[in-house]
Amino acid sequence: MTNQQTLPTILTTFMEEIWNRGNFGQLETFVAPQYEIKHDPGDPWEGQTLDLETFKTCVLYSRNAFPDLNFAIQEMVAEADKVVAFWIMSGTHQGDLPNLPATGGAFAISGMTIYYFAENKVCGHTQAYDRLGFLGQVGFV
Repeated sequence: MTNQQTLPTILTTFMEEIWNRGNFGQLETFVAPQYEIKHDPGDPWEGQTLDLETFKTCVLYSRNAFPDLNFAIQEMVAEADKVVAFWIMSGTHQGDLPNLPATGGAFAISGMTIYYFAENKVCGHTQAYDRLGFLGQVGFV
């Protein structure tokens, strides 16, 4: 299997187990010991390099606010040590975030993430998504 075949498979399982299910039992299998959030405007960890425990805290930050959080990958393109994923993120805003109290509103928005890999583990990302659409759908704006 080439990297263009392996990395999308790893990413798909990573998204399902870690982000969609909150299953951290295999975190070290998917995530490198150092994970860099290169660009993700509005993310409290943007520009930081996270260890595994902080990465878990980052995921829980989202999963606590949106217990039914789901990323449905629509398309992926792999090249060298990167996978670009276009996804639809959905959930229900049931937990408070800083400056954004829970509204109970459901949402489904699109976004795109470039995931970086080292030794077949996710080691960082660059991301953009429809934040304004999210705020409108949950009733905040």
